[in-house]
Amino acid sequence: MKKFLMIALSAALLAGCASSGNQQLKNETEVSVQSKIQEGKTTKSEVKTFFGSPDAVSYTDGGKEIWKYSFAKVKINGTTFIPFYGLFHNGTNGTKKELTILYKNDVVEKYTMAESAINTKSGWAD
Repeated sequence: MKKFLMIALSAALLAGCASSGNQQLKNETEVSVQSKIQEGKTTKSEVKTFFGSPDAVSYTDGGKEIWKYSFAKVKINGTTFIPFYGLFHNGTNGTKKELTILYKNDVVEKYTMAESAINTKSGWAD
């Protein structure tokens, strides 16, 4: 029984947390981004210096360029590791950050930085 408990505890510690996306956004907040990006002044090359290459690039109908950055950090709910109960009630929770920048020529025209909660449930009873 002790061996099973140690294996379960080790698995919980190793599988408990994951992150994906642009690692430069990991420690950013709306305030810290505001200190780095100024609408009408900050250029594409400056943004690339701060945050690296964008995760996605798209264009508006008018030809303006849009860069998107995202970062997500999730943790597996502890109920997932409870024998039998975890089959019915499990999932993840965490946060997601998204930075979207609209350029006019090579200068930032507008940007938004948003942080939101992520909550998923995948158990049979959820």
